Amino acid sequence: MTIGYLESFLAFLCFLLLWHWRQSRNLPMMKWPLLGMLPGLFCNVHRIHHYTTQLLKLCPTFEFKGPWFTSANFLITSDPANVRYMLSKNFSNFQKGSNFKKIFGEVLGDGIFTSESDSWATQRRLIHSVLKNGRFQQLFEKTTRTKVEKGLIPILEHVSMLGLEVDMQDLFSRFTFDNTCILILGLDPGILSIELREESYAKAFNEIEEALLYRHVLPESCWKLQKWLQIGKEKKMSGAVKVLEDFVFQCISLKQETLRGKRTRIKEDEEGSFDFLTAFMEKDGELTGGLEISDKFLKDTAINLLVAGQDTLSAAFSWFFWLIATHPLVENKIWEEIKANLREKDEETWWAFSAQEVSKLVYLHGALCETLRLFPPVPFEHKAPVKADILPSGHKIDPDTEVLFSLYAMGRMEDIWGPDCLEFKPERWISERGEIVHVPSHKFIAFNAGPRSCLGKEMTFTQMKIVAIAVICNYHVQLVEGHPVSPSISVVLHMRHGLKVRVSKRRV
Repeated sequence: MTIGYLESFLAFLCFLLLWHWRQSRNLPMMKWPLLGMLPGLFCNVHRIHHYTTQLLKLCPTFEFKGPWFTSANFLITSDPANVRYMLSKNFSNFQKGSNFKKIFGEVLGDGIFTSESDSWATQRRLIHSVLKNGRFQQLFEKTTRTKVEKGLIPILEHVSMLGLEVDMQDLFSRFTFDNTCILILGLDPGILSIELREESYAKAFNEIEEALLYRHVLPESCWKLQKWLQIGKEKKMSGAVKVLEDFVFQCISLKQETLRGKRTRIKEDEEGSFDFLTAFMEKDGELTGGLEISDKFLKDTAINLLVAGQDTLSAAFSWFFWLIATHPLVENKIWEEIKANLREKDEETWWAFSAQEVSKLVYLHGALCETLRLFPPVPFEHKAPVKADILPSGHKIDPDTEVLFSLYAMGRMEDIWGPDCLEFKPERWISERGEIVHVPSHKFIAFNAGPRSCLGKEMTFTQMKIVAIAVICNYHVQLVEGHPVSPSISVVLHMRHGLKVRVSKRRV
């Protein structure tokens, strides 16, 4: 009798699995009883970006179904028409959504990346006013060139002379952290040095970003339970957030003391620092639109800008140098373009080019765009409708529907980039007349699109060009044999194992 019950149960189970398999045949992922599509996601979390790309090649827009006992359902798309509709054409109906705030709010607070409506518009106007200020632009260029000359180049010179291996991703993370802290906080942490000392606040970003990725995979109830119990990645994240906030609050206090010590309001024509903290503390009520410039506001703003200017840029640097190291013909073309377009300099000053000079390099610009196409620093984005809507793909969505679009997958779609979409090909960005080809921002969305497009786009390209020229002019970068390179499990597209290389002096 027991065997009969067991056989009946197994038969029923097989029937249930077969029925779900038949229901899932036209879906890109298997939908399991009770668990939905979560098992497939868990099994592939170690290669989440590549897996998502495979799914979206099968179905450019589909609904992910989470476990029945959760609300972990969302729509995921790589369709440029859907992206354009959400980011531009019907921008007013699409916000970041409550789920984005739940996941990122602990880190980003009420900063520009999580804010909406009037608060977002006011913050954007404030940030734009600082970026366009002549004194800030001078500080940006001076800081970038100084960090290259006195920070990055001496380290590369040191390891090249001794024949040492070096993790370029770590160097770029240090470079961008120092650089961004100077521009935002008015403080140079000085972690880009030959000693390569470790600082907890600099490492905090990696622990935070990995935990944020897992918040996308786990049901909300699971990661919230981990947070309450203070276990796993949530425990690490809580500690990392505290370290980061303590560091930023310390910088705010130091800046307030410095400004109080001056006793007079900083004039626009006064020489000296014009970092973001200084600029925001000196803004009047008319420019801030009634926003209270509290310590919390300054902290949230600083962390949002650190994320925008530090981690994403260091990831882009790493992928760029990996790509040119694996494509020597591209590296040689960049080198020839530099020699042909930039004025000759002494060996000692190969890095000292201005923003205006580096803007001449069309092929280098194409190579950077190609890097950002294949390896966007932020591999996916969130949106949620305010009111029920229908996407151009025909999918109906309501305010409870979260929409994710994969920038990583979009860069690998034949329908968007052609049959050679997986190739690193800077030429695709250059016209027959030798000019940069304009690609609509809803297809190439490394800098977002529509009203939320990145304010620091031109600064990013300038900084990347200054660094790329300095390294390529002075050194040849060679990958350490056998070193594995793959994307990290993170909301920022770092390299999982870093970028181990050897550098040798370039023979001019």
